[in-house]
Amino acid sequence: TAALGEETLASASSSSDSDTGGASPPPRKKHRASAAEGVGEPGASAGTAGLSAVVLALASSPHPQAPPAVHLNRNTGSSLGTNMQSNGAGEGQESGLTCQSSAQNGESSSAAGAHSNGLLSSTDHGSSVGTGNGAQTGTGTLSTGSGSELGSLKKKKRLSQSEEDVIRLIGQHLHGLGLNQTVDLLMQESGCRLEHPAATKFRNHVMEGEWDKAENDLSELKSLMHSPNATVVRFFSFLLQRMKFLLLQQKYLEYLEDGKVLEALQVLRGELTPLKYNTDRIHILSGYLMCSHAEDLRAKAEWEGKGVSSRSRLLDKLQMYLPPSVMLPPQRLHTLLRQAVELQRDRCLYHNTKLDASLDSASLLLDHMCSRKQFPCYTQQILTEHCNEVWFCKFSNDGTKLATGSKDTTVLVWQVEQDTHQLKLWRTLEGHAYGVSYLSWSPDDTYLIACGPDDCSELWLWNVQTGELRTKMSQSHEDSLTSVAWNPDGKRFVTGGQRGQFYQCDLDGNLLDSWEGVRVQCLWCVSDGRTVLASDTHQRIRGYNFEDLTDRNIVQEDHPIMSFTVSKNGRLALLNVATQGVHLWDLQDRVLVRKYQGVTQGFYTIHSCFGGHNEDFIASGSEDHKVYIWHKRSELPIAELTGHTRTVNCVTWNPCVPSIMASASDDGTVRIWGPAPFQDVQDVDSFSENCNSMDS
Repeated sequence: TAALGEETLASASSSSDSDTGGASPPPRKKHRASAAEGVGEPGASAGTAGLSAVVLALASSPHPQAPPAVHLNRNTGSSLGTNMQSNGAGEGQESGLTCQSSAQNGESSSAAGAHSNGLLSSTDHGSSVGTGNGAQTGTGTLSTGSGSELGSLKKKKRLSQSEEDVIRLIGQHLHGLGLNQTVDLLMQESGCRLEHPAATKFRNHVMEGEWDKAENDLSELKSLMHSPNATVVRFFSFLLQRMKFLLLQQKYLEYLEDGKVLEALQVLRGELTPLKYNTDRIHILSGYLMCSHAEDLRAKAEWEGKGVSSRSRLLDKLQMYLPPSVMLPPQRLHTLLRQAVELQRDRCLYHNTKLDASLDSASLLLDHMCSRKQFPCYTQQILTEHCNEVWFCKFSNDGTKLATGSKDTTVLVWQVEQDTHQLKLWRTLEGHAYGVSYLSWSPDDTYLIACGPDDCSELWLWNVQTGELRTKMSQSHEDSLTSVAWNPDGKRFVTGGQRGQFYQCDLDGNLLDSWEGVRVQCLWCVSDGRTVLASDTHQRIRGYNFEDLTDRNIVQEDHPIMSFTVSKNGRLALLNVATQGVHLWDLQDRVLVRKYQGVTQGFYTIHSCFGGHNEDFIASGSEDHKVYIWHKRSELPIAELTGHTRTVNCVTWNPCVPSIMASASDDGTVRIWGPAPFQDVQDVDSFSENCNSMDS
């Protein structure tokens, strides 16, 4: 054997010196190594030296008929392939030299014979020669070893836990898109597992409607939900019981839809009832036995019927009870992306559009960012029809009208044009001898109530649609009716003032109830229709129930509460506190949430408001002639609007067009605020400026 090896080696050496190599027998398999770019003598010498080692290995093999498999590095240069052919190696016998891919973790391979998962594979015909990429030079190398394993395969990079999680998330998403072959290749190449085999089996049994097998799979899944904590173990048992209940419920409903009433009854009595879980639901399920046909069953059970859709929905519920190491929660990647988009929107100071839960409304390629130019920070219109101080302004509930009250004794009602959002004077309501300091729209916007300043004992209730005065109410000349609030039913209202009057009246001004001794500064009716919130002269807000005549303290401040308003959901209250500014209170927890900075608030009555599409913003007037806007979660203002020349008494945000806001001032004007004009062009210019600044 040694002699044969020497003779063969000599033959190979002499062949390398000749101009033409020996003819090779035709190959049965066309596994040729793809030649990478590489030229020059180093590549040639490497190929020649490597081939000599190969021939030596062939000569020393105890089984000449089964020569060892040789793994060539895919990065081997073109000169290596040329030298191999010139040395007579060619492509040899079928079991001769075999080139395998060494692509690892996503490296590309151009050989047709490379495995799609990118893993190295070898044929064990005795001793083997492995690949080694060495110093990663331009010309490839062929490394050899000795012993039972000559060389070693290039080791795959070990993935971190987060990398494995990302691969699993991508795999689940692709699986949901039906790209199953892509998922198989991804899992094969990465060495990850999308889910536990027991979970896969459970999934298949559920989707195929094999309920007995799926129920048996729960026992195997239980063994995967192990924990040394006895409490956790009991919790897992409870979850498995719930999963079993959901499986049996689907089984029961499918039997009923198929008309197998006896089988369904057996499931109800023999399987669902013994679980002693959610007996109320079992009673409801038993009522479905009376359904006359499948459509009736699906309607009463609010169920999609037997098939892929209802089983997929069931599987989504079941997945939520399994650890993510066993089976990922449904649509996990979609959930994470949606949370990321929502977080970016929450952190965006100027986001003022409707929240959309779908990802189609957002780009995943860029961070979400709204421009200040899209925010109502720019004067769109100045209303100058009042001839004295404007004390109050309020948009109607449907956002189509704006009412403004002035010291000039008039109420002006403006129409908001739907297309241009420009305001046009629509109606003038006159005759308020003391001036108009407060306005309140009825829930259906049919009526408008106007109140005067402290020395006013009268209240006007106008029919806005007809312009007629329906009621002019005055209980006593000593009264002070400075505030009003509508009951949610639109048939009653409460009014009061600082002289101790607190009345509940109907639309004709008839007194229904009264609360004596309460000096009211501001009022608000709670959505329950029974409770009225009132700020009084004791620096507090109390809740008064007119049905059982009870009251309770809700908010206590250290300084006088000049005015307050409540959010649509009734949870938050916005207070203008004398010498302190704007405070945000949680009415449910009865705690001060935030104090907003910047505004100048003395002892003038200034009215602030919630605003924006989701009431994420707060706006207030100020004695320094400005309008301040804050994001609800930030104490510092995000905008200070200038233009008024005297104290800004009131700010109102359009409830249906979040890009419009109005402010009323002692300068006799009402300003309408909106986005910047031609903002698209300006945004492009701004983007160009940012790009130039980054380039410089």
